[in-house]
Parts: sequence; C-alpha cells; structure tokens
Amino acid sequence: MVGGRAYRGAVTSAADFLALHHGTGLVLPNAWDAGSARILEQVGFPAIATTSAGIAWACGLPDGGHLDAETMLEHVGRIVAAVGVPVSADLESGYGATPDDVARTVTCAVEVGVVGANLEDQVGGTLFPIDEAVERIAAARAAAPAGTFVINARTDTWFGGTTGDVFDETVERATRYAEAGADCVFVPGVSDENDVRRLAAAVPAPLNIVAGLASTTDAPTLFSLGVKRVSLGGSLTRAALSFLERAGRELLDSGTLGFLDGAVSYADLQRRFGA
Repeated sequence: MVGGRAYRGAVTSAADFLALHHGTGLVLPNAWDAGSARILEQVGFPAIATTSAGIAWACGLPDGGHLDAETMLEHVGRIVAAVGVPVSADLESGYGATPDDVARTVTCAVEVGVVGANLEDQVGGTLFPIDEAVERIAAARAAAPAGTFVINARTDTWFGGTTGDVFDETVERATRYAEAGADCVFVPGVSDENDVRRLAAAVPAPLNIVAGLASTTDAPTLFSLGVKRVSLGGSLTRAALSFLERAGRELLDSGTLGFLDGAVSYADLQRRFGA
C-alpha cells in the first residue's frame, strides 16, 4: 500500500528497500535535515529520501550543484545517522565530469550509510549524450553492486533538450539505463496522466514520478497509472519554508501569534528528539 503506515515488516536493507518498488506503490518523502527525517520516520514511512534542493536551501543556497559533494554528503550522513529506516540520497548528476567521478561519489555515499541514490542525466540543464549517461550509470553500478544499492536513474528529458520525440527518447534512455544496472527510473516533469500511463507501460523498470512539481496528481492516482515510486523532491521543504515566511510576515506586520495554532509543543518535540 501507499506510504509507510500501510507497510508491514521491517525495512532495514537495500534489498528491503528495493522490494518496496515492486509492491503496490511506495511513497518516498524527501527530508532536508536530521530533524525533518526524524519527523517523517515517526509518521511511519518505511524509507526516506533526501532532497538536494532542500539541503541547498537549508544552507542558504540555490539547488543545482551549488553544494559540493563533500558538503552534500555530510548533510546526508547526518540524516542517515538520525533515523533507523533506509535512506536514499539525491546525488544530483554524481558530482563530477566523468564516470569515474560518479563512481567515487557513489562509493562515498555507501560509506555514509545510504542504501540508494538518484543520479541525473544532465548538468546545468543540458542532457548528457545518451552513451555518456549510460556510462555514468554503469560506473555507479560497478561501484555499488546490484542488491546492495538501489540506483534510481533520473532522466530530465521532459524538461527539454531532446532532439526528437520526448516520449521515445525518454523510453530509450530509461531502457538503456536499466540495461546498465539502474533499479528504477525517475522521470520528473511529467504532468499528463496519459503520458504517465504510457511511460509506466513502456519503461522496463519501476517508474518514479515526483508529485508536487509539474504534477499535482496524488499518489493513489499515480499508482493506478502504473507508477511504483512517488517522491516529493523539494516540495516538503517548500511547504515548510512557505509556512515560515507566512509566520514571519504575521509576526512582523501585526505581532500576533496565530501561526502557533496547532503547533507541536516544545515538550513534545523534546520527547520526539530524545534518545
């Protein structure tokens, strides 16, 4: 079933995490720091992903490679250490120009304890040539053998840069990435439900769609279309920062504290974050 509450059974390893991609559907929320990860774990999700956007914003920087690999992995490591469920890391395009760089990044990610990662096929908004993108996925797979690490190969074809039909190129890339060792394929930017259904039928691996970006389609609907993994990207971080901005404006403009209505108490958060 969707989300963490409907899942029954311990999820502790990469194999367990991968198995969730072959059930009725996995909702994978994206944490941006150790505290948000703890809250999401306590809600009941069986696994958590990180968000490069959320981590960058928490550092006061824009998304898109403005944090170096070492800094990003430091933050990811804190998230892993804070929770007892598997964590998949957003590693952007692998933090390097070559497949060997990608392999080193994946090796470092394994060392901080994650059980999987997203890897994008673009940098600076420009898609890698397909053969180069395949080599990068193959290098990641060589660095983290199948069964020990879940590779979610992201293709940004839907954001532009394709040379032909976007659907056909997406399926071609997805197929090549799966053949190179990807366990799952992530296609952000798709909003039309018919496109999602066609992709789910054509992609030879579990399909990951991000909700709350181009699409506001809910998770149960996406699962009914054949999607196996629904992530949120930076959407939870956006919601949290939007609330912070509204609270700040209320405090500055009127000095009132309406934003505290329904807030978790200090004592409750102390209890939740206790040992």
